Amino acid sequence: MPDISTRIAGSKKILFVDDDKFLLDMYALKFGKAGYEVKTADSAEAALALIKAGLTPDIMLVDIVMPGTDGLDLVTSLRAAHAIPGAAVVMLSNQGASDDIARAKKLNVDGYIVKATTIPSDVLAEVEKILAARKT
Repeated sequence: MPDISTRIAGSKKILFVDDDKFLLDMYALKFGKAGYEVKTADSAEAALALIKAGLTPDIMLVDIVMPGTDGLDLVTSLRAAHAIPGAAVVMLSNQGASDDIARAKKLNVDGYIVKATTIPSDVLAEVEKILAARKT
């Protein structure tokens, strides 16, 4: 019997948006091994290009602080354009201040993870919890 990660991941597409290449590679490896189809973007602009090219992620993990457009503005513009109608959105950021969390909650994000205090397996577990909750 497959473990819970494999059962939830199936062919789920996940998009990581972060300007930190090391973190993108680390999460791509972790989630790829769990059965996810992983795409990464090192900026909001790169994420927009992927989505405009036809990527339809099931879930997006988005950093807040990035050069150019920040993650919250990216989510705002994607939602306004109805570009990711079925995607869950999780902010994965080092910004743990209540102001940042409040801004994210106004966007109705599905989760908020402070990456400096969370190991990759915990991020995977949180993503799977969110996806499982959306199935019901």
